[in-house]
Amino acid sequence: MNDHPANLAGQVEPGAADLEAATRRLMTALDALESAVERRREADRDEDELATRIQALGADRSRLADELDGSLMKTRRLERTNREIAERLDSAIGTIRAVLNGGDAQDTAHHDEDDE
Repeated sequence: MNDHPANLAGQVEPGAADLEAATRRLMTALDALESAVERRREADRDEDELATRIQALGADRSRLADELDGSLMKTRRLERTNREIAERLDSAIGTIRAVLNGGDAQDTAHHDEDDE
């Protein structure tokens, strides 16, 4: 009977070694899982940050498009006003020339009358 308990003690040790090896494998697997979860969280944070940046870029694009449309409208108004002013200046210059030429013609007529 003394041999029998020794055999049980011998059987327990290999089982304990197996249990210890299984525990180590489980701990290694849990560490790997924890690392994978942390990488996934980091990837999710990066993805959320990227989504936020894309949304901000979209808002900036919309704002810039609105500003560009406003600038184009303002440019067209300025060009139209510039053409109107140029036309008025041309008209005023024409009127001034006509007056000056008419004045020269009158001066010439007065000089011709004085010579007679």
